[in-house]
Amino acid sequence: MVKKVLTVGEILVEIVATTRGDGFLEPQPLVGPFPSGAPAIFIDQVGKLGTPAAIVSRVGADDFGALNIERLTADGVDVSGVEVATGETTGSAFVRYRNDGSRKFVFNIAHSACGTVPITPAADALFDSCDHLHIMGTALSSPGLKDTALAALARIKARGGTLSFDPNLRPEILGTPGLRAALDEVLAQTDLFLPSGEELFLFTDASEPDAAADELLGRGIGEIVIKNGSRGARYVSAGRKLDVAALSVEELDPTGAGDSFGGTFVSFWLSGADPEAALHYANAAGARAVTVLGPMEGTSTRAELDALCRRTEG
Repeated sequence: MVKKVLTVGEILVEIVATTRGDGFLEPQPLVGPFPSGAPAIFIDQVGKLGTPAAIVSRVGADDFGALNIERLTADGVDVSGVEVATGETTGSAFVRYRNDGSRKFVFNIAHSACGTVPITPAADALFDSCDHLHIMGTALSSPGLKDTALAALARIKARGGTLSFDPNLRPEILGTPGLRAALDEVLAQTDLFLPSGEELFLFTDASEPDAAADELLGRGIGEIVIKNGSRGARYVSAGRKLDVAALSVEELDPTGAGDSFGGTFVSFWLSGADPEAALHYANAAGARAVTVLGPMEGTSTRAELDALCRRTEG
């Protein structure tokens, strides 16, 4: 049976400064809006690969919300669980790249439509029809999102479903009250853990990657995939460890690359693919994502991933 993937979390638009510098303390030329939100990018990638996919979220009754719903629908995502809130605004993120390649964000999430995502009848139906849940740390940073994500987790796990967890912890949200307890609660039920680099050490006292991964496996996590950006990715389970190198591409915009990686790995993992093959395609998805401006603009079909792999390996 083909499993249907659900995620719960924010849907945003992203607007990008075309100049480099530190923040928005003076007027900047901008491009966008681009469909965005880490869970939305993840689930768009899942849908583009043909895996059944759905998202529970909330947008405003505005152009930004319509832009996201149209993109997700076009890419095969079930948006029945996305509530359109009259009189509210869709979330947003303004981003400017610094000269060193790091990014400065100005978010409007907590006070936007997706700052609160109640369990609507449509969302409730998705909890019963989906077999796998993907949670990101951003969905646990707001009480109005967290409670719904944890409710989905309880329902899907009770039916024998599986959970993948990507901490996705931006510095702007690390100090959120109650976040740590929610992260630990989700981690304790995780089947597939997808941290990026140093995020691995947020959940363990170990100082070396392998020791940290082994400790987490000993606590019940089934499989771990460590995303290392341009250095590729590492897979760890109780009986296997492997590394797969990244593809060499010219980076334009890294936003959303980790989400595209995660959506691809989860899609292949759920289909029963060997971890090495899943990592290979996930690396390709992350690589392709960074070559395109806009966080959701670089999500990929299987054909596009195959084409990229042929070009980079040829």
